[in-house]
Amino acid sequence: MAKLPIVTLPDPVLRQVSKPVERIDAALLKLADDMLETMYAAPGIGLAAIQVGVPRRLLVLDVADKDATPQPLTIINPEIVKLGSETRSYEEGCLSIPEVHVEIERPATLAFRYTGRDGKIHEVSADGLLATAVQHEMDHLDGKLIIDFLSRLRRDIVVRKFKKIARG
Repeated sequence: MAKLPIVTLPDPVLRQVSKPVERIDAALLKLADDMLETMYAAPGIGLAAIQVGVPRRLLVLDVADKDATPQPLTIINPEIVKLGSETRSYEEGCLSIPEVHVEIERPATLAFRYTGRDGKIHEVSADGLLATAVQHEMDHLDGKLIIDFLSRLRRDIVVRKFKKIARG
């Protein structure tokens, strides 16, 4: 496994819409393993392939407590089947926008379907942190970032800050 560089704001690749994964092969599974290593090293609880510069509908997650046994998930071509009607606010961070946290209100529960590492279709009902993390990472697959939940003024301030950092 190898740790991959994480794409950060203002890189326009983060705004790309990811294309479906067409086949699960050794290269894709290696990418997923490398993404998990990168996510754990960051440290984070989720990472979408676009965040390492690969515009494919692939994400990895592990919402297990820090002291618990890791429970990594490799999620290929996810789709939301149903969103719950109740919402939950959570302060979200993002590995592609370091040190920025945004309070985001999202559905508290959801059902989603995805292809697993085994090539089989899985359907999961999620709540709590898993529901939030799935929605956050799926936003990445559609080119949406946590700063899109901010007012235009606050979003522009964050973008200017990261452009300044990128210039050196």
